[in-house]
Amino acid sequence: MTGISEGEFRLPAPRLRPYVSNYSGYRLLGFSPGEHIGMPSPYLTVILTIDEPIHMGATAAQGPTSWDTLASGISAAPCTIVHDGNQHGIQLSLTPLGSRALFGMPTAAIGAWMVDLEDVIGSDASELRERIAAHDSWDERFAILDEVFLRRIDALDEVKFDPTLERAWQLLTADAGNARVADVAADVGWSRRHLVNRFAGEFGITPKDSARIARFSAAHSIMRRVEIPSVAEIAALCGYYDQAHMARDWRELAGMSPSRWRAAEQFTFVQADDTDDDADLSA
Repeated sequence: MTGISEGEFRLPAPRLRPYVSNYSGYRLLGFSPGEHIGMPSPYLTVILTIDEPIHMGATAAQGPTSWDTLASGISAAPCTIVHDGNQHGIQLSLTPLGSRALFGMPTAAIGAWMVDLEDVIGSDASELRERIAAHDSWDERFAILDEVFLRRIDALDEVKFDPTLERAWQLLTADAGNARVADVAADVGWSRRHLVNRFAGEFGITPKDSARIARFSAAHSIMRRVEIPSVAEIAALCGYYDQAHMARDWRELAGMSPSRWRAAEQFTFVQADDTDDDADLSA
């Protein structure tokens, strides 16, 4: 049986866009049971399931888990989603500023862990899941997300974020992550050691890893398209030294080569998009 995929991609309400990069609704039916790889990204991930929980394989930080809703930080390691051939829910990509605004905590507070969304936004998590499950329309579901998240930012006096860290994040993750850490430290007026310490304290990853993840994410975005250039062309487009450099990064960040991932990924993509090509802090 050939699997069926459907869903919608949407930008959030304009006021939310500094905090939430995108909403991606998905419904995947009739695929062979197996595993799907969740790739490293310069965004925090939130998943709201519809119907069945999502089952995650073991990671270096925690054992196998199952979630109705989950939030995860930014990590340089892939995760494994164990599925029975069916998936239904909404995935959100949050910027580091969104972690401050919507969760009230720095990205590093979650780090490489996956946690229940209710642990970070309280009863709003169960409200979101219950209301989203009650509607069949993606437009209505996304409108509920807008409503609840706008309510959360309206309740804040201000979002406090160090402008120097904001500048460092933008420099390191823009242009597919090709900035040098030493150059960024000089730009913001900090020593390299101070930058590394402050950066990891806010984002949960090192400056070097943030650049690698941004470059990898740009390549992954292109690899998701229905029609793609050659791997060598993708490597050049995303700022790798050569195809071998890109392959090494993929083996470290995805656990496999880009060509192997492309061949093994059985879930067809509902709507390929380029939003994560630009990993700006405020999207």
